[in-house]
Formats: sequence, C-alpha cells, structure tokens
Amino acid sequence: MKRVLFVCTHNAGRSPMAAAFFNELAPADVRADSAGSAPVAEVQPLVVDVMREVGIDLSTHRPRRLTVEMQFHVDWAVTMGCGDACPYVPTRVEEWDVPDPSGEPIDRVREIRNVISEHVRVFVGEHLDTIRMDRTAHAMRLAEILPPLIDEFADRHPADEIRSCADAILDQYTGVAVRSYVNTLALRRARACLSAEVCDPAAV
Repeated sequence: MKRVLFVCTHNAGRSPMAAAFFNELAPADVRADSAGSAPVAEVQPLVVDVMREVGIDLSTHRPRRLTVEMQFHVDWAVTMGCGDACPYVPTRVEEWDVPDPSGEPIDRVREIRNVISEHVRVFVGEHLDTIRMDRTAHAMRLAEILPPLIDEFADRHPADEIRSCADAILDQYTGVAVRSYVNTLALRRARACLSAEVCDPAAV
C-alpha cells in the first residue's frame, strides 16, 4: 500500500478535507492521512458542515501533530501553508496554495472546499501511477539495512545474494499500513534467513 500525507498548520481544515477527498477518489491500494505542524483540538465546525454537504463526515477526525516518523513512512506529501514545519519525505513534496478556512464565512469555506476537491481530483488523475511505481522509500530502507548485513555475512554469502535476500524481505512489507518497524523487522528476518543453511526469504 502506498501512502500520501496532506499537511497544513492546524490539521483542522485544509489537510483533513484533502485526505478525505483523496480517500474517496483513489483506489484502495493508495491511502491518504493528514497532520498539522501546530494541531488544534478539533476540526473547524464550518469545515465539518461543508464537508457534510458533499457526503463526507469529518466530525470524528481528531487533529494530530506531524511527526518525523510520519515523514519517513509516506510516499508523497502535499503541504498547504505549514510554514517551517513542512515535511521531508523520501520521495516528493509539493505545495498547494490554498487559503486557510479558519475564521471565514461559510460561503468562503465552501469555495475553499471546492478548490481542494479540484486539486485532489487533478492530483489523483496525474500522479497516481507515479506514486504506485516509485521505489525511493524502498531503496532508502534497503540502503539502511544492507551495511550491517554485509558486515556480518560477507564471509558466508556474496554481496548480491545478501542484497537479494534483504530486497525480497522488504518487498513483503510493501502493503503494510504501519511502517514504523519495517526496517527492524526486515533486518531481523534477513539475519535469520542468511544464518540458515538455505536462505529462503519467504520462509523466515
């Protein structure tokens, strides 16, 4: 599964709207989350109201803070006015110039909702295949776990065999929803595989 992260300042208007629209439009193998650089307690009430008008319920969304962990485990990020706290992700970050709906009258909040909806529609149409095919995050995780494996097993396996083992094991985590511990688990399993008489990544 691939993941897109939408980020704004408070995670109370723009980014939850964008994530909700994305998850409505995109197929199940690419999902969106949202976060804020300075999250507040709840989604803006008028944002909840205008999203209900288009059949999306944000009343249960709880704003959350952008973390380093999130940044390293998404495949694409879209920012909307998050300032100096805008994320770094292994692949791509793009900025959308969308005004903050906070404090605006409901007609203006509707306009902002419609702008975000159109941005998301274009984004899904233009970038979905690129997101699906991008292997940058996988390559970064592989580069992290290969050096200790080569140091430990170079006398027992050629480097290309060690890489093939680690690569195959990392591939098994492509669809997981939570990637926080992928490298730890993959490194442990690769060590077990390379320590066995015959290394079979599917068996460890």
